[in-house]
Amino acid sequence: MIIYPAIDLKNGQVVRLHQGRADATTVYGDDPAAGARRWAEQGAQWLHVVDLDGAFGGEPKNWESVRSILSAVKIPVQLGGGLRTRQQIADALAMGVKRVVVGTKACESPVFISELVKEFGDRIAVGIDARDGFVAVKGWVEKTALPAVEFAGQISRLGVRTIIFTDIATDGTLTGPNFKAVSAVCAAVNCNVIASGGVAVAADVTQLRELSRQHANLAGVIIGKALYDGRVDLKSVL
Repeated sequence: MIIYPAIDLKNGQVVRLHQGRADATTVYGDDPAAGARRWAEQGAQWLHVVDLDGAFGGEPKNWESVRSILSAVKIPVQLGGGLRTRQQIADALAMGVKRVVVGTKACESPVFISELVKEFGDRIAVGIDARDGFVAVKGWVEKTALPAVEFAGQISRLGVRTIIFTDIATDGTLTGPNFKAVSAVCAAVNCNVIASGGVAVAADVTQLRELSRQHANLAGVIIGKALYDGRVDLKSVL
């Protein structure tokens, strides 16, 4: 199971949100490249980068920060946030991003995702953000009537190899992951699942690792606030 330190970008700064709320932002630094080097030096195998301005605005906004991260580290980076056209996705991959995460557009157009998978293969991941069990889109602002587990199954059948599942209620709260929801998503799909949201202590990572014995496709976990607040030591959990 791969541990992905999260780097969330807003106005060029590294931040964390509470339950996805743009008005509940904590700033952790104004040098994304330095943050990326920090996690790479501690042994991270991947980085999970999110352009929050892009997620809320509908198009990428923090390209320069992403480029600085890519220049600063040699480990692969997956990027999400506002990637809603084929050209934006192609540009991100050409820039050096290893895997892109499509969220809102995946919900709006499964056909679009199918075409992306045919063209870019396993470099396409789908982000499924759930609020009260239903998919939320456009930076988590709008809740749809589509059950998250049902949507995960649909995406898996399109050939997507990686789903990033975020439980919005736990994201940034340090209350522990929604293990039941993660398990349900893993059981509903044939592809890999990366869990996101709620990790507060090392024991949460241990419990997810135990869950991966039951669900071999639970391939990773994204950790954000717990790392930045020093509640989880990356070297130790690795």
